[in-house]
Amino acid sequence: MKSLKTIAFATLAFALFSCGGDKKTDSIPTASSETSATTETTTTASGPADYDPKRGLGPHENVDVSKFDPAMAAAGKKIADVKCTSCHKPTEEKLVGPGWKGVTQRQTPEWIMNFISNPDPMIDVDPELQKQLELCLVRMPNQGLNDTEAREILEYMREIDGAK
Repeated sequence: MKSLKTIAFATLAFALFSCGGDKKTDSIPTASSETSATTETTTTASGPADYDPKRGLGPHENVDVSKFDPAMAAAGKKIADVKCTSCHKPTEEKLVGPGWKGVTQRQTPEWIMNFISNPDPMIDVDPELQKQLELCLVRMPNQGLNDTEAREILEYMREIDGAK
């Protein structure tokens, strides 16, 4: 019985600390603090009434994905290796957060970029993200991505899903 309590406590501790929290990301510099400030202002002023489930909340409205860019996808993979793969796998398999396979087929490019560049406002209002939070038990931290980095990660996600 004592070992069961120890295992339960260790599992809870892992879930709480696995991806860090907002305090860790406060010190991450961004390439464009002006863009981050604009994003923050835009998204925090929005609420559930402003939420568009096809676009999410944020500044990204029309993301051109008509042509695949392998160099951008390679840059996105490098960023993902540093900031994302401790919680996400490029497969359908859940790690801490959900796997990325198929995400570009389930969500629009605008939604993905708005979510990965500033997840907090969307988690607060999106019912699907709230369900995901109940499954994962860890809120996705804001990684401080600028628009270019978010676009590169999107292109890497597109590559995972077979874009050529």
